Amino acid sequence: MVVYTDSGETLLLQRTGGGFWQSVTGSLQSLAETPEAAARRELYEETGIEADGGWRNHQLAERFYILPEYRYRYGPGVTENLEHVFSLRLPERCEVTLNPAEHDLSRWERLSLAAESLWSWTNRAALAQIARELV
Repeated sequence: MVVYTDSGETLLLQRTGGGFWQSVTGSLQSLAETPEAAARRELYEETGIEADGGWRNHQLAERFYILPEYRYRYGPGVTENLEHVFSLRLPERCEVTLNPAEHDLSRWERLSLAAESLWSWTNRAALAQIARELV
């Protein structure tokens, strides 16, 4: 879930305890929850941001191997994740209310520079696509 502004800034969140930067992330709460509903829920849970307009489903999904140190966040035996790409375009920066159990810092960064801070290759790819589209 990439949150970005009309002026080309994106919201980055620093994972609590891990020290790495990322966009909003999350998982389905149940098999009945859609990826879009999960994206909206996770955005609110992690940042306090609610928005009716500006949403986009990029119709992209990347499957990746979950590193052993992060598997505790998933069900027993889960070793792969299917990540869907969504974005929210905002007219300008907004206030962010972090969930301290998940993130301890946030910052707005130029899309062109943000990828340098990101740990996840899928997150970097999503930001690069959005940056290309804004040009």
